[in-house]
Amino acid sequence: MRYGIFSDVHSNLEAFGSVIGAYRQESIDEYLCIGDVVGYGANPNECIEKTRKLCRLTIAGNHDQASAGLFSVDEFNSYAKAAAIWTSRVLDKQGRNFVLNLQLVFSNNDLTLVHGSLREPEKFHYLINEYEAIAAFRLLENNICFVGHSHVPGIFIQEEGGRIEYIGESRLKLKNKCKYIINVGSVGQPRDNNWLASYCIYDSQKMTVEIKRTEYDVEKARDKIIKAGLPPFLGERLLSGR
Repeated sequence: MRYGIFSDVHSNLEAFGSVIGAYRQESIDEYLCIGDVVGYGANPNECIEKTRKLCRLTIAGNHDQASAGLFSVDEFNSYAKAAAIWTSRVLDKQGRNFVLNLQLVFSNNDLTLVHGSLREPEKFHYLINEYEAIAAFRLLENNICFVGHSHVPGIFIQEEGGRIEYIGESRLKLKNKCKYIINVGSVGQPRDNNWLASYCIYDSQKMTVEIKRTEYDVEKARDKIIKAGLPPFLGERLLSGR
């Protein structure tokens, strides 16, 4: 099975469209979204509609929940809070119903999906250090977990003896006796000093994972954010991937 796995679209229709186009060249069998379809960007309803039609499963992110009143915006910085309030106001009925019904964690024989961390998934901890990775590995019931949330692609590897290693975005051949936590990065708001939209392909038969990037019309996405009355910073940051 070839999975197209992505996260953190954040209402960026231009980036999402480019990622979908890139996926169409990859013979994907099934699409999975790890949350935060909305927030920050100017096209929440359109991105929800595309996600709903494309994906077999979508996991809840904190911005998804905030847009439907399920997660407190008091947890957000001023830019994120303003965007969450705006998104909540413009979300249509179908979009609201979609985010209200998203689950926090999914797991099967092949993989686990969670937006932040397996430790208290409802609190959306950032899985960005060894401490958080150790806690998540202890809770991981299979060998591979895909996450988003930090907007920074990368892979934690736990070897058979327990040693943990972190590597940046790459193509990786998975080993049967290791466990992996893979951050697929962000489609719509990368924060690793690279403005290109990030997405992931997991081949469960060949046991390979690849994190890839694609260009999109970032100026158009920025201009839409500013025109919508959202904080201009949310548009300008897209140009530098920060």
